[in-house]
Parts: sequence; C-alpha cells; structure tokens
Amino acid sequence: MMFEVEDLAVASPATVSRCGMVYMEPTALGTKILIDTWLLKIPPKCTAKKTFLPGFKKLFDFYIDDMTYFLRKNLKEPVETCDNNIVQSMCRILDCYLVEYIDTDLKEVTPEEIEQLESVLEPLFMFALTWSFGCTTDLEGKQKFDRKVRAMMKDSIYPFPANGYVYDYMFNKEKKEWIIWTDTVDKYVCDSKLNYGEIVVPTFDSIRMKYLKKLLIVNKKHILCPGPTGTGKTVNIMELMT
Repeated sequence: MMFEVEDLAVASPATVSRCGMVYMEPTALGTKILIDTWLLKIPPKCTAKKTFLPGFKKLFDFYIDDMTYFLRKNLKEPVETCDNNIVQSMCRILDCYLVEYIDTDLKEVTPEEIEQLESVLEPLFMFALTWSFGCTTDLEGKQKFDRKVRAMMKDSIYPFPANGYVYDYMFNKEKKEWIIWTDTVDKYVCDSKLNYGEIVVPTFDSIRMKYLKKLLIVNKKHILCPGPTGTGKTVNIMELMT
C-alpha cells in the first residue's frame, strides 16, 4: 500500500514506525522539468515549424527564473503558492491559446495560421505570465510586478501600453495589439426590469476575471477563486455560468 499525504500531523507513532517515509521537497523537482515536459505537448503543427519551439524555449529561459526569484524575494502572497504551481498555471493558460492549433475533423490548421501565432508568441506568453506569476500578490506587489515586467519588455515588439498597469490589458491576436479590458465588452446599459440586487455593472476586475474563468473552463482547466466575502466571486461566477 502507498499513501500520499501533505504531512504527518495526524499520523500516530505506530503508523510512522511501521511505514517507510519518502519526503518529496517541493523545490526538488524544479520548474525546468515541468516546462520541458509541457513543451513536448505543444501541437505538432506548431513544432513542425523549426523556429517555433526554440522561440518558445527562449521566452521561458529569459523570463521564468528571473520572475520566480522576483516573486519570492519582492512580492507578498495572501495565499501562498509554490513555484511549480505557478508555472503549471501559466502553462494551462498557454494551453488555452494553443488548443485551436490542433487539427480536427472539421478544420486543418494552415501554415499561415502557425506563422501568425509565432509572430505573437511573446505577448501571449506575457499575458499568461501576468495572470500566473503576477496575480497571486497584493496591490503593492502588483505595482512592483508591473514595473518589473515593463523593464524586461523594453526591447519587445509588443510592449504593454504606457498607461495603467499590465493587468489592464489583454492581447488581441487578430489585431496584434494590446486592448484595454473595458474595450472588449459592449457599453453597459442597465435593464430597467432588474431589481436593484440583480444589477451587476462591469468593472475592470469583473471583465478580466470573467474572461480568464471562461478561457479556462471552456478548455476544461480547473480554477480556484480565493478572496474575502463581498468581493464578487459568486456573482461573477453565476453570471458567467448563465
């Protein structure tokens, strides 16, 4: 028999004395093996282009170790995470963008589509990095993260717009530009038939949270929404599901 547990807090001395223990330290695995394994799962049509995979690896090599160190040394997390979880979260967001480049019975991916995807790899990568490495910290940490990302992207073809924070934008692949969240939804018009308690006015937070939740749920990815009471978690989820 084999048991996988977080700790031995509730294990009796008799149990401990009769079982062999193998402690798996979170840092022992490292993030490199997770990244290398994920890169092997990239759609074949993408990897068939010789420059695609090296370009992706270059982004991981340039950003991940530096951002991991920055996160642990400079940012506070209300809900503590480990490096492996953060990297996996980022890869799941990237999965959601790559899934449409898998051939199906109804659609075959063209070389032109792969070419277009490769041209916007960095901004898509940075969007995923922002909502994995940068979304677990507090307000002060987000301001520090914003400055760090902008400094690292100073030579990028698609830098974040100067106004606001990096959290205020999403990247449109078709237009190849960063778009502020409020421009991704129609202008809000209040329905006069709704009761006061049923009115939900879109905000930066609600728009981007709904986008990310929908992106992940549609692609069968699990999500966790921590936060204090009264911050709109249930309201936004219910609105998304309906």
